[in-house]
Amino acid sequence: MRRVWGGDYDGYLDYVTGWHAQAMHLLAERPGEFAYVTTNSITQGQPVPALFKPIFRDGWRIKFAHRTFAWNSEAPGKAAVHCVIVGFTKDRAGKPRLFDYANVHGESQEVPVRTAINAYLVDGPNVLVEKRMTPLSELEPARFGSKPVDGGNLIIEQEDYATFAADPVASKYIRRFVGAKELIHGLDRWCFWLTDLTPADLKQSGLLEETLKNVAEFRRASKKAATQNDAATPGLFSEIRQPETDYLCIPSVVSETRRYFTAQRLSADVISSNLVFTAEDPDGFAFALISSSMFITWQRTVGGRIKSDLRFSNTVVWNTFPVPELDEQTRQRIIDAGKKVLAARALHPERSLADHYNPLAMDPELVKAHNALDRVVDKAFGAPRKLTSEQQRLELLFARYVELTEPLNS
Repeated sequence: MRRVWGGDYDGYLDYVTGWHAQAMHLLAERPGEFAYVTTNSITQGQPVPALFKPIFRDGWRIKFAHRTFAWNSEAPGKAAVHCVIVGFTKDRAGKPRLFDYANVHGESQEVPVRTAINAYLVDGPNVLVEKRMTPLSELEPARFGSKPVDGGNLIIEQEDYATFAADPVASKYIRRFVGAKELIHGLDRWCFWLTDLTPADLKQSGLLEETLKNVAEFRRASKKAATQNDAATPGLFSEIRQPETDYLCIPSVVSETRRYFTAQRLSADVISSNLVFTAEDPDGFAFALISSSMFITWQRTVGGRIKSDLRFSNTVVWNTFPVPELDEQTRQRIIDAGKKVLAARALHPERSLADHYNPLAMDPELVKAHNALDRVVDKAFGAPRKLTSEQQRLELLFARYVELTEPLNS
């Protein structure tokens, strides 16, 4: 890959992109056009600027494209591959053509193109969203949750909860434990959170003492030096990133069918695992933004995917989300609208996030609350009224992104 891409190789260009480089080499001094069927990864996340920056720099533009569709192999037992088709030309005269699939297993429908097809296979300017290590706007950073590395000994499953809760000392240190499955499906799971464990309490609880011995034994047996070192503090998670305030808990993957990104605010005493992301959110501002149509439009466009499901990224999606500078009154309106979404969920406390956001069975009050939130957020991003399409939101999002990044690039 380094040989074929030369100085343009940045570690994100996978094997399939080598054929793009070879086509560019072949056609550098002769007329021609090229197109490939590839995995859809080339139009998602960080690989997008890595691939398309040199392509656009060399004068190519997208002539036609098919958005994600499933390509079923004829091999027995072979899983479907999610693909795109992108064709390139240097001809500026022809009108680009774009094809979409309402069902990845179905037939394509042509989508009108007003300006150009960009690297994310949407009608819009050639904006390339590159990963950032800090948020572009006033959002709090999103980080992975805490990682136990404990052999399961600090985690309390449902069938064991009664035994641990019956111990008067150990029960003081039990906390709700949330990963992606627990968050989305409302499942019960707990852990021991022993950051303030006293020697006296440990001495009084044989159950706790046995738990810590098992953790220490597991870590000492590891081949990793860092894990072996953590055996000296068996009561602590190996990686602790627990927020100290109410926070936003963000699943790493969300179903493609969701109309809104399914996140939740949690209190500081609920421990999040490394299978989710967390961002401090004491006032609910981050929750409101991530619950808006504006955010899920950005996620769908610049974020990565696992097959066709949405994969959250703090560096590519969260840190680049172009929230404009807001006055205090606008910020408060967004927070208040987010609270109404939570209130609508609370009307059915028995429902999990997966139930709440079943696209065929969303409660009318929840839909109403999200519509009201979208009205406020759309206006905050510069719309005169609530927007009605993804394309309208993308126009605003890319415009805000350019506004926020141009001063940084000058």
